[in-house]
Amino acid sequence: MDISSFDDLLQAARAQAEPQRLLFVFAGAELPDDATLAERTQFEQGQGGTLTPIMCVDKAPAELATFASLVEEARDYGSEWAIVFVAALSGQQGQAPSDAAAEGALNRMVASIKAGQIGAFIPFDRQGLGVMLN
Repeated sequence: MDISSFDDLLQAARAQAEPQRLLFVFAGAELPDDATLAERTQFEQGQGGTLTPIMCVDKAPAELATFASLVEEARDYGSEWAIVFVAALSGQQGQAPSDAAAEGALNRMVASIKAGQIGAFIPFDRQGLGVMLN
């Protein structure tokens, strides 16, 4: 299945044979202190910068009706984010992943994002559309 929007992701997660937990890491865009003038100009136009994890959460697909509900929940935490990285954690033998398994996976996601290793995650913008990152 081609996942180009958050709705596609929810549909795919709900169709899996084993229960899923969706893992979300919200990242803010920042500009390094030593950025060049060209980098600063590009950043002001909504491009470039670095993505820094600022908050994370896991949810069962059934807990999310829409992307808007996830955005609203994130807003309650007061952090301004630019991209949300998503991964899925699959259960086994009909059992959803445990809280401990989800927490460990989220910690690994945060570490990977900080290291710039984002290829295993699906990034979405604030409208719930898939994003291609360079």
